[in-house]
Amino acid sequence: MAISPKARPYLLVLVLVLVATGIVVATLPGEKQQARPTTAESTAPPVVDAEGGDGAGDEYYPQDGNTGYDVSGYDVSITYDPATRQLEGVTKITAKATADLSRFNLDLYALKVTAVDVREKPAATYLQEGDHELVVTPAAPLVNGEEFTTTVRYGGEPTVFQDRALGRSGWQISSSGGAFAAGEPHSATTWFPANDTPRDKASFSLTARVPEGWSVISNGVEEGATTADGWTSFRWVAEQPMATYLTTIAIDKWTVERSTLPDGTPVVDAYAPGAQDGRRHQERLPEVLAFLSEKFGPYPFRSAGGIFLADNIGFSLETQTRPIYAGWADLDTVVHENAHQWFGNSVSLENWADICLNECFASYAQWLWDEAKEGVDLDDRYRAEVEGARDSFWRRKLYDMGRGNEFKGVYDKGQLALHALRHRVGDDVFNRAIKDWTTANRDGNASWPEFEAHVEQASGQDLDAFFAAWFRGDEIPEDEHLYPGSLRR
Repeated sequence: MAISPKARPYLLVLVLVLVATGIVVATLPGEKQQARPTTAESTAPPVVDAEGGDGAGDEYYPQDGNTGYDVSGYDVSITYDPATRQLEGVTKITAKATADLSRFNLDLYALKVTAVDVREKPAATYLQEGDHELVVTPAAPLVNGEEFTTTVRYGGEPTVFQDRALGRSGWQISSSGGAFAAGEPHSATTWFPANDTPRDKASFSLTARVPEGWSVISNGVEEGATTADGWTSFRWVAEQPMATYLTTIAIDKWTVERSTLPDGTPVVDAYAPGAQDGRRHQERLPEVLAFLSEKFGPYPFRSAGGIFLADNIGFSLETQTRPIYAGWADLDTVVHENAHQWFGNSVSLENWADICLNECFASYAQWLWDEAKEGVDLDDRYRAEVEGARDSFWRRKLYDMGRGNEFKGVYDKGQLALHALRHRVGDDVFNRAIKDWTTANRDGNASWPEFEAHVEQASGQDLDAFFAAWFRGDEIPEDEHLYPGSLRR
C-alpha cells in the first residue's frame, strides 16, 4: 500500500538540563510534553539530535520500518469487542539501540496512541505523524548498545491498508462478525506498533481478551485461556524470530482441533463456521510437512497448524507456524503456504525485490508435490507451459520487478525458472543447494543475489547469463537457457 510522505519536516532539539530534582526536557513550542522522571536515567554524556531513521531503506517501501534500534521481542495485549469493533491495546517492545538516540520511530496505522513509556518511565514526548509514524522521544537519550523497553498504549477501530496493486491487507472483519489480521507486505501495524520491516525479525507473544463465546487463534504455541466477568483471555507465544507481516490474530467462534506431528510438534487447526471443508486438505498436513522436510530440511518451527476462514478473500497467507487460508483454499494451497515456512518465514527476504525467494520456491514446491505424489512428468508440463506462453508472460521480471509488481510473475514464471535451474545444475546439486541454503540462513534474512552466489558456488558453474535471462530479464530466454540439460528436445 502507498505510504504517504511526511506531512512536514520534523526537527526536535533536545536539551538536557541537570538540576537537583531531576531531568528537565525542553521541546519545541506546540510539542506534546509528557510527565518527566525525577531521577537521571543514564550517566552517559547527553546525546543531542541523534535521531533514528523513519524508514529501513527498502527501495519499494522506503518509509516502512525504522533504523536506530533492533527489536528482540513484542509482547502484545489487546481487548477487542466484535460488537463495537473497538480495540484497546498495550504493546511492550524489547529492543537494543544500534546508535545513540535522542528519539526514534515506530510504525502504527490509524490507531490513536494515549501513552508511551521508555525504560518503564513516561516518554518526554510522542507524536503521531503522517499515516503511520509514531515518533518517540525518551526522557533521556538511549546509548548505542543499550537494551530498553518501550510500552505503547493505544486504541480505536483497526482498519485495512488499501493498495491498487496489492489489494487489502491488515485488520479485516470476517463474515461471522469476527476479525482477522493478514496481508503482505503490511498487516501488523493495523493492530500493534512495530518496526515494520522484514529485516527486523523478533519473537512475538499475544494476550487477547474477547467476549465469552469468541476465541482467538494466533502464531506459535498456545498457553491456555482464562474466563472472568464475561470475557476470555487467550495467550499465544512464538519464540522464534518472525517478520512482522507474518504475525496474525484471528477472532471467531472457531472449531479447534489439536494433534501432534510424529516428532511431537503440537498442531492447532482452527475452522471458522462454514469452513469445515478445509479439514479434508488439512488432514494431510503431516504428510505435507514430511515431504517438504525431505526437500528443504527439517521443519524449522516448534508448532504447526492452520486457520481456515469461511471468507473468500483474495489470498491465503503463510502466517508463521499457522497459515491463514481463504475459503477457496485447496491442497495445493496447503503445500504452498507450508513451503513458505522454510522460504519466507525461516529464511526471510532482505528487500521486497527479493520476493522470488519466497514465492518462486513455494510455487515450485507445488510442482515437486505433483511430481512425487501424482506422478506428473514435470518436463512435459514445463515444455507445454513454455510453448503456450504469450509474450506478456515473459515481460514479468522475477527479481527487482518494481513496486506493485512483486506478485505478477513469481507464481508461474517462477516455477518454470526453478525447473530450468534444476536442469541446469542437476538434481543432486539443486537439492543439496536448497537444503544448505535453508540451514545456513535459518531464522535470518537473505537476498536474491546471495542465492545466486550460493548456487554458483554449490555447482561450480558460472550462472550469470542464466540468472540474467530467467530472473533479471523480461524477455523469453534464449534456447540455451530455456532448454538446459535434458529439457532440450
